[in-house]
Amino acid sequence: MIPLIMMAIAFLMLQFSLVHCSEVLGIPDVITPQEVKFQSLDYINVLHWKPNGLLSIAPEYFVQYKIYGEKHWTNVTHCQGINQLLCDLSQETSDPREWYYARVQAALPGASSPWVLSSRFNPHWETSVSPPRMKLKVTKQGIVVQLRTPSSPFVKKKGSCGSRRKFQRLTYNIYVIHDNMVQEEHKLDNCVSELLIKYLSPNTTYCLQAEAHIQRLGRSSKKGEKSCITTL
Repeated sequence: MIPLIMMAIAFLMLQFSLVHCSEVLGIPDVITPQEVKFQSLDYINVLHWKPNGLLSIAPEYFVQYKIYGEKHWTNVTHCQGINQLLCDLSQETSDPREWYYARVQAALPGASSPWVLSSRFNPHWETSVSPPRMKLKVTKQGIVVQLRTPSSPFVKKKGSCGSRRKFQRLTYNIYVIHDNMVQEEHKLDNCVSELLIKYLSPNTTYCLQAEAHIQRLGRSSKKGEKSCITTL
């Protein structure tokens, strides 16, 4: 009996909060999404927004997008009536030559907010990149570094050079570290996936770090985690 009474009280409080807010601001104003913007990493383009902090109930959200210059908006089919505060638009914004807009609307039963527009977005110019993944192997000649490009809709699984070039024109910086000091730095084009580092001291542990650099934008990834290996 007590849980039912508490649920009834909570429901009434929620209704009072909703009515009070609607009287002061109007429900559409209360539920309007805030800070609608794209965030892009490795061409994974995700639209984010924040809820209005005045409302204690979660509305449903509806997302649309369009290419810059087009008149009509298109529903994002997997982001209709959702409760999450994000929507993955990688597939819808996959052409790096185009500029895109997205917009979000919030809704409660009987009320909808205005559409809130994102800034104009282009994946080619605005994506950030992750550091490449490294696999190390030691041989008599030295340390063999194998690099793997970050996963992306623009990088085919076979990882051909042509497909990797679509993932921006990247270069990789490989840092060879010993005793917490950078001993060597190597630069690789993104079509080169393997590096042999020679002339190292025998029976010595070296740590390596890698970062990616977008030449055209002058933008670099964070340095990846250190990977360490001991020479023969």
